[in-house]
Amino acid sequence: MRDHGGNLDAARARFGGAAEDWIDLSTGINPRPYLVPELPGSVWDRLPEASALSALSRAASDLYGGAPCLPVAGAQAAIQLLPRVLPAGEVRILAPTYNEHAASFCSAGHDVREVESVQALAGAPVAVLVNPNNPDGQAHAPADLLDLAGQVGHLIVDESFADPEPELSLAPHLADLPNTVVLRSFGKFFGLAGVRLGFALTTGPLETLLTDAAGPWAVSGPAAAIGATALLDATWIAETRRRLARDAARLDGMAERAGWRLVGGTPLFRTYETHDADAAQDHLARHHIWSRIFPYSKSWIRLGLTDGEASWARLEHALETT
Repeated sequence: MRDHGGNLDAARARFGGAAEDWIDLSTGINPRPYLVPELPGSVWDRLPEASALSALSRAASDLYGGAPCLPVAGAQAAIQLLPRVLPAGEVRILAPTYNEHAASFCSAGHDVREVESVQALAGAPVAVLVNPNNPDGQAHAPADLLDLAGQVGHLIVDESFADPEPELSLAPHLADLPNTVVLRSFGKFFGLAGVRLGFALTTGPLETLLTDAAGPWAVSGPAAAIGATALLDATWIAETRRRLARDAARLDGMAERAGWRLVGGTPLFRTYETHDADAAQDHLARHHIWSRIFPYSKSWIRLGLTDGEASWARLEHALETT
């Protein structure tokens, strides 16, 4: 079931209000985005230059641990490419998780099996997991994933929410893992989802297959320019990691006082156990706060972070009245 957050139009259709009236917590996107630098006119009126794309790839490689980085139009683009370049067959996905992995492999004719433990991934021709996981935040140490890579044909690790927790990343170990692909999202941590930028990190034959499948201009000139600047801004990255950790703890405190139990999460989103997720979402929506619930759980609700004291106060008031 390809349901997603970010569907604010659906919330407005049910509960009214202009878009600017709403606080959208249905995604895990950093609510305080990187300040887009002034861009030269050439990034708009010319095809992306090879030198610009190389600079983007180097910046990503420097941040993510040295592996080759193929820029793509968001991690979603890589999720859709991988089923096309890997041999058709059995794919095991650690679930529940981001539903586009299963949907993309199913659409490409693979035999998809969702499993509930890392141990059940062992022996799979293709194994997929999200680290840290969306929506429960389950995390796996790189050492455990190194072991898993030796027990599967191909390993795909989606690290779209790993930027705040770089110690979780498998990317620095990819030189020894030619059967492994790590996916990274730019838009979530940098708060610029509309840029549509992400990376597939891998080595060996998979690097060639993905590069050929992505084509010559997989990302736009503006995306390349913005990404190359942001990825090298070590001060902003460090400050943002600290702020997200503080704000996640602040949100946990509000949810606990509302009687919700933390299931898990990342510094970019939190998932809570409620008595009734549908009722909780509707209650927040009546305050024009949009959240994320899941078809496989009647009790889980996920909230992203907000920004600004006025928005925090609105959220706190809504939670206090649940």
